[in-house]
Amino acid sequence: MSDAAHASAPHRSARPILAVRGLGKRFTIGGQTVEALRDVNLTINKGEFICLIGASGCGKSTLLRIIAGFETATTGAVEMYGTPIAAPGPERGMVFQDFALFPWLTVKENIGFGPRQRGLPKEKLDELSMRYTEMVGLTKFADYYPSQLSGGMKQRVAIARVLANDCEVLLMDEPFGALDALTREKLQQELLEIWERTKVTVIFVTHSVEEAVVLSDRVVVMTAGPGRVENDAVVPLTRPREVSAVDFNQVRRDITLQLTSHVAVKSAA
Repeated sequence: MSDAAHASAPHRSARPILAVRGLGKRFTIGGQTVEALRDVNLTINKGEFICLIGASGCGKSTLLRIIAGFETATTGAVEMYGTPIAAPGPERGMVFQDFALFPWLTVKENIGFGPRQRGLPKEKLDELSMRYTEMVGLTKFADYYPSQLSGGMKQRVAIARVLANDCEVLLMDEPFGALDALTREKLQQELLEIWERTKVTVIFVTHSVEEAVVLSDRVVVMTAGPGRVENDAVVPLTRPREVSAVDFNQVRRDITLQLTSHVAVKSAA
């Protein structure tokens, strides 16, 4: 395998971890039916880093919530290792933009919440909590409460909490969208380092083409609602990726063109 191929998909295997088959989702709002997703098909291999991108209202977050088990599909199904997903489970962890931490728990207590609920003995729980606290660089802040942390630190806790719960699929719904540019860039690199260490499968929703190209093995472009997969493109760049590089900007332009073209078609319809 070439260095480029290895760097673009370091953990990819031939075994799909997730399969989205003919997925559709309709909501009833104020007596009217709204179609959020239509005939979405997507296969994700174990260890891949996938970014979902598209205009607001294209169903990215809805798709993520169905994969998480928080929403049910109207038609079609999502399967994990061939078994249909019917409910939330610890093997699929969700990280939100607003962190969703427990304000009355410390950093290490937030991170250890899931294992504690499963009845892990205190000695092992403490060891697990500190291991993931260290992984996200918050050892010195282990006894701090969320109100004492910056936005970037809170998001690290949210990521560590999901990973500590024995997660295989990390679902991230615009997790860095509310952060300043410098913090966002730092957390992007830290997330890639965590992904390299854990081999977790990541599905990451973003509005930023640059962020998608920085992070992912594949960028899945969704149409303006009802959401469908418009394009599923491998990012042919080695890591680490330099945003000022010519090849990076060519990939970014190609994906931006796909986005603007289908938004223009939607507007003209």
